[in-house]
Amino acid sequence: MSEVIASNTDIEASLAKAMLRVAELEALLEEEFESLKQQNLSNFDTLNEKKNKLLKELMALTGIHKPEDAQKLDARWNEFKDKMRLCRNLHRRSEILVSRKLDAIKGAIDSIRSVSGSSSVETYDKLGRVRRGRQITGYMTT
Repeated sequence: MSEVIASNTDIEASLAKAMLRVAELEALLEEEFESLKQQNLSNFDTLNEKKNKLLKELMALTGIHKPEDAQKLDARWNEFKDKMRLCRNLHRRSEILVSRKLDAIKGAIDSIRSVSGSSSVETYDKLGRVRRGRQITGYMTT
């Protein structure tokens, strides 16, 4: 019987630690999104390392290594699972932002690389004003 009590105490302690860590993860994911919006990549890299460390800690505390493992947790872990779902959605939000920024960058690169049939190409000068110039020629056209 003492094993059951010890086991319940261990579970409660793990749950309490996991709830603290998942709250940290949620705050970190919010900060990560803000870093992405501001294009602060050095802070993003630092946060990404912290996020991976937190996720490893959560895996160790819960024993969850793949999504199916979460089904093995009893009802005491429901609040934790809800918080983790929220964190998954916050992560997806950041993922969508990164995808959109990458698409915009790819589009910009494609427009710079494309050679149109017109005789002029619009570019921007150092002050951000539109400058019409000749079509780019050189090594790309050989």
